[in-house]
Amino acid sequence: MPVLCRPAVAVPEHTITLEDTLDLARTLHAGHEQLPLVLRLIENTGVATRQLVQPIERTLAHPGFEARNTTYETEAKARVPAVVAEALGNAGLQARDIDLIVYVSCTGFMMPSLTAWMINELGFRSDTRQLPIAQLGCAAGGAAINRAHDFCAAYPGANALIVACEFCSLCYQPTDLTVGNLLSNGLFGDAVAAAVVRGSGGTGVLLEHNGCHLVPGTEDWIAYQVRETGFHFMLDKRVPGTMEQLAPALVGLADRHGRDAGRQDFYIIHAGGPRILDDLCKHLDVVPDMFRFSRATLTEHGNIASAVVLDALRRLFDEGGTAPGARGLIAGFGPGITAEISLGSWTDDAPRTPLSPQTPLHSSLTSTAAVAR
Repeated sequence: MPVLCRPAVAVPEHTITLEDTLDLARTLHAGHEQLPLVLRLIENTGVATRQLVQPIERTLAHPGFEARNTTYETEAKARVPAVVAEALGNAGLQARDIDLIVYVSCTGFMMPSLTAWMINELGFRSDTRQLPIAQLGCAAGGAAINRAHDFCAAYPGANALIVACEFCSLCYQPTDLTVGNLLSNGLFGDAVAAAVVRGSGGTGVLLEHNGCHLVPGTEDWIAYQVRETGFHFMLDKRVPGTMEQLAPALVGLADRHGRDAGRQDFYIIHAGGPRILDDLCKHLDVVPDMFRFSRATLTEHGNIASAVVLDALRRLFDEGGTAPGARGLIAGFGPGITAEISLGSWTDDAPRTPLSPQTPLHSSLTSTAAVAR
């Protein structure tokens, strides 16, 4: 069965603290009639530090959508290779062993996707499948894990690489003074993360089941408006309470596979904000410490969108992993309102089944696909 291996995560070198953020809000929006509310909301995020791809002076400037997107592409090409190399090393694989690249990002746009550049420049085979995901926002981290799982289950022995590249600071809009947008200015951070899903072998989370749930009628609760100046983040005040609708989906998926969502051994949860985690603790009846990896990501890096689940998982590895067979739940939440959910268990260097020397992996995939058609 597919195994999600140790992620690699990198954050940029420019750090902004909570106090820096509050001081900027007071200076830039001194006359805003809802400034006290905004300051209180930012303080309540639990974010102590965030990292940005540019110094704060350049982040606050807005040279235009084209220049912003050029920065996105430049920074992605500069920062992704080292993270990918580390993730491959963590899984004991090389670029030529990868059969699918799932690239997730909602903070810049490229066509062809960065996957094409990666295949050309980083040593991946030219027949590597590409799956770019651009519009699932924070949920895309969970979706990437699930799509990699599906692919490796469909093609036994195949390996998938997940890459999450999020430069949220490039979406800063100085003229957008809505409360939701001002809150986002104090919540989101930048990061690049990657992880390999091995078709067999490896240490990490043995991916067993996955599912998705969309809360009807909530598609405008988290959204982008695309304007001349770029992506404008829209955040409805009802979003922090969405665990009331999403927790039953986690419970239902676990129930269908003979599990109790509130009695897992580890949890890797998207940390959109502290209330998301607090409410999920209540609805699943778990103690707050079970979400310590997600809380640490939020505190140290802010909401790094699709990269959150990979950073939280990295923290589980940093803690030494857990006992073989320990059961866990992974969940990413984002626009839609959408939940992408995985169920798995910890495995420690499960044996790898080698392919026949006469049957290269990429040939095996082609043959299997032909049979499926």
